[in-house]
Amino acid sequence: MDVMTKEKDKDLKKTAEKETALKMTKKEVALNAVNALKKEYPEAICSLNAYSPFELLIATRLSAQCTDARVNIVTPVLFGKYKTIEDYAAADVRDISDIIHSCGFFRQKSKDIVGIAQMILSDFGGKVPDNIEDLTKLPGVGRKTANLICGDVYGKPAVVADTHLIRISNRLGLVDTKDPYKVEMALKELLPPEESNDFCHRAVLHGRAVCDSRKPKCEKCVMESFCAYNS
Repeated sequence: MDVMTKEKDKDLKKTAEKETALKMTKKEVALNAVNALKKEYPEAICSLNAYSPFELLIATRLSAQCTDARVNIVTPVLFGKYKTIEDYAAADVRDISDIIHSCGFFRQKSKDIVGIAQMILSDFGGKVPDNIEDLTKLPGVGRKTANLICGDVYGKPAVVADTHLIRISNRLGLVDTKDPYKVEMALKELLPPEESNDFCHRAVLHGRAVCDSRKPKCEKCVMESFCAYNS
């Protein structure tokens, strides 16, 4: 078989796969995406380094408008100085500000960190809450952070609607919105509950490695055959 014939067969196969994909339901696309990313990224791990539920909560708060890589540079100093929730609750906001300065929005984040610790002690018996309703009562904690804690710490079904997940979900045709809450609600209906949290971590890895916001590497994508993007 010559090169031209091989290329033609390859194009025909790709066309057939796209035609099949167009007939898929959103749930079928979601399941295909779950399986494809699970195979590509077997280890679905959070990229933030933390060693307790409270530290993960703090690291996630710091990650707002900041890269996980930068947070992982800052947190060893922060976690090294403040060991317990009580330490944070009694901390000087200015000292925490100095430590987390490079994460951006450091004044608000430092106030939130102290406030989170104080509220966990006063309202939740010193334990990080295990549900979205209570977690979102904490200063500076939104649904994205709350879902991460519920999923990673407590093993509950969760959808962390970060920028990578939103972008990939739109390109796959699973959603048609950039609103994080709407994406979260839609994916909770489409994803198998036991897979949802890991899928979100894998979507982040895939978004960084392949599905770039400006120049997606579709030719390297394990979901290209059933993705609605450029179909």
